[in-house]
Amino acid sequence: MSLFERWLTLWVALCILAGLVLGNLAPGLFGVLAGLEYASVNLVVALLIWAMVYPMMIAIDFGSLKDVGRRPKGLVITLVINWLIKPFTMAALAVLFFDHLFAGLIDPAKAPEYIAGLILLGAAPCTAMVFVWSQLTKGDPNYTLVQVSVNDLIMVVAFAPIVAFLLGVTDISVPWETLILSVVLYIVIPLIAGALTRRALMARGVEAAVADFTVRIKPGSVLGLLLTVVLLFGFQGQVIIAQPLLIALIAVPIIIQSYGIFALGYAWALAWKLPHKVAAPCALIGTSNFFELAVAVAIGLFGLNSGAALATVVGVLVEVPVMLSLVAFANRTRGRFPA
Repeated sequence: MSLFERWLTLWVALCILAGLVLGNLAPGLFGVLAGLEYASVNLVVALLIWAMVYPMMIAIDFGSLKDVGRRPKGLVITLVINWLIKPFTMAALAVLFFDHLFAGLIDPAKAPEYIAGLILLGAAPCTAMVFVWSQLTKGDPNYTLVQVSVNDLIMVVAFAPIVAFLLGVTDISVPWETLILSVVLYIVIPLIAGALTRRALMARGVEAAVADFTVRIKPGSVLGLLLTVVLLFGFQGQVIIAQPLLIALIAVPIIIQSYGIFALGYAWALAWKLPHKVAAPCALIGTSNFFELAVAVAIGLFGLNSGAALATVVGVLVEVPVMLSLVAFANRTRGRFPA
């Protein structure tokens, strides 16, 4: 790893600080940037995520995708955790903390909204950032693509019923434009661009050309991650400064859920003796969230200034630092998995 990558956590911390400072010093600028969206998907953030994901898509060898079916265990772990465990543990933690443990610290009328926001987060597995975490752990890009693709297909039919069941309501309006646009922006377009780039590089007849090109554009991918962090914290800078205790309270069950889900997936992969390049992305996919969808549904159901919307945004803010810590742990424990 380069010096820059080795100290990535430090750069992220500095970007979080920069986002908070800039968000309070120049709220008008971030207001304009926040308004550049379509179907609740911020186009600036989408562009930066595209910059992050594109280099990883170049590494995908479509010819080897057929071999993924020979190793179904990683896919089984991902699907079981994402759809049979994660939404329900998040709901249980939300009720435990906001109906009981934090009852004296928050407005009781807002508690159901915070719980609803956390449920929306738990029911929306990650789509785009998984490719970043996979690359940072040297994960198998082909296997990661299959895992994400299958998750997306299930999300189309399972997200609304699970959320409706956990919220105890029957009329859940899923923002299909947000769901479809996110999949197109974060997976389809960069995947096509990566495939075309790989084809052009392979036309030279030199396998190393793909690796060389990826190394050259990798700094752009990391820069996209850092700028995304600045923007996300800048968008919510004033809220974080104004309500630090509330933000911390909402973050507690999210952090517990994240580390708990990762531990379950990682231990399961170790017990099944999966190679690390499959085990690490497998555990990380279940840990991270599709925050664009969660935020959009929270705003649609409860309103922009609701506790549910705030809870989903806190999920966004917590995700990057938590996921980087898990990436570091996964890299340190690589030797415990079979080659």
